[in-house]
Amino acid sequence: MKSIAFAAAAAAAVLAAPALAQEAPTWSLAIHGGAGVIERAQLSPERDAAYRAGLQAALDAGSAVLARGGSSLDAVQAAVEAMEDNPLFNAGRGAVFTSAGKNELDAAVMDGTDLNAGAVAGLTRTRHPIAAARAVMEKSPHVMLIGEGAETFARSAGLEEVGPGFFFTESRWQALLKALRDAGQPLPPRPEGAPAEPARLGPAAPLAFNLHEAPLDERKFGTVGAVAMDSQGRLAAATSTGGMTAKRWGRVGDVPVIGAGTYASNADGCAVSATGSGEYFIRATVARDICSRTATGAGVQQAADAEIAEVGSIGGDGGVIVMGKDGVHAFSMNTSGMYRGAVSSTSPARVAIYGDEEAARSRP
Repeated sequence: MKSIAFAAAAAAAVLAAPALAQEAPTWSLAIHGGAGVIERAQLSPERDAAYRAGLQAALDAGSAVLARGGSSLDAVQAAVEAMEDNPLFNAGRGAVFTSAGKNELDAAVMDGTDLNAGAVAGLTRTRHPIAAARAVMEKSPHVMLIGEGAETFARSAGLEEVGPGFFFTESRWQALLKALRDAGQPLPPRPEGAPAEPARLGPAAPLAFNLHEAPLDERKFGTVGAVAMDSQGRLAAATSTGGMTAKRWGRVGDVPVIGAGTYASNADGCAVSATGSGEYFIRATVARDICSRTATGAGVQQAADAEIAEVGSIGGDGGVIVMGKDGVHAFSMNTSGMYRGAVSSTSPARVAIYGDEEAARSRP
C-alpha cells in the first residue's frame, strides 16, 4: 500500500490552493489520463512530451466547447474522446487487453444539473465508449448497459463502429503476453486486423515500440476522465477506461459505477472523475463521498484529499479530479504521478505528470 503520509504531503505541498484572490472563472475544465507509478526515470523526454501533447489536445478539445458557450456535457465528452483516440491512454484506441485477447471498454457520464447519468461496460466495437454512455443517458430509460446489449444499443443510436484491430497497440499486446506468461496462463491468438508483429533485431532483442504508444512497463491505472463547469454553472463528469491488463470473468471496475468512479451534482457542488484500483474505489464509493463532503461545506481540495486518504487506508491506490460549483478544481492522488491538466476562462492551460508538479488551477 502507498504511504498515506506520502499522499497527505503531496496534497499539501503540491495540490493545496494558494491563498491568492483572482476573478472567478466563468467556465472551467480539468482532465486526467490515469494515476500510478509515474516517475521521471520511467519516461524518456520524447515520451514525456508525447503525453503532455496528448493532455493538451484533450484540454483544447474541451475548452473549445466551453469558450464558445457550449455545455459542460459536450466539453467533458470532447475531452474524453480526444484521449480515447490517443494510443497513449488506456481508453478506446490503446486500451489494454483481457486474458482472452480482447479490448473491453467501459465509460460513464453524468449531468450535475439533474443527476441524469449513463454508463456502458464491456464494449468491443464502439469507437467512442463515452459517446455510448451519453446515448444511454439521453436516449434510453436506463443508466447502465453492458456487453452485446450495449453494443446493439450503440449501433441503434448511430454511433461509429470499428473492428478489433482499431483498438490494437503493440505495447498493450506485449504487456498482455508477459502478464499471461508470468501467471502461467495460455496465450490467445493475435487479434483479427492487428498488424504483423514487428521484427526483432535479434532473438533476445526487445521490440521497438512507437513513442506514441504506452510504455511496455507502464505501472499506472489506465483511465481517462474530465470534469467541467460551463458558463451557465452546470457541472458534468465523464470517465472512460480499458480496465486492467489480463482481466478475466467479465470484470468491471469503478468507472461505469455511478458514485464510485464518476459522479456530478450541482446541488452538492461537485463533479468527480476517478482513476485507480477500481475494486477499492467501488468499496469506498469515492465519487459520491467526495460530493457528500462538499455538500456539507468542505472545499474541493479538502474533500478530495480526505477521500483519497480513506481509499489508501483500505489498500487502494489512485487519484481523482474534482470540479466545484464555483469553477474551483482539485487534483488528489496517493501515487507518485497522475497525468492531468486544467484550464479555465481565467487561467491558461497547464498539464502535469509527476506528483511534485503543479498543474493549472482556477481559484476565485
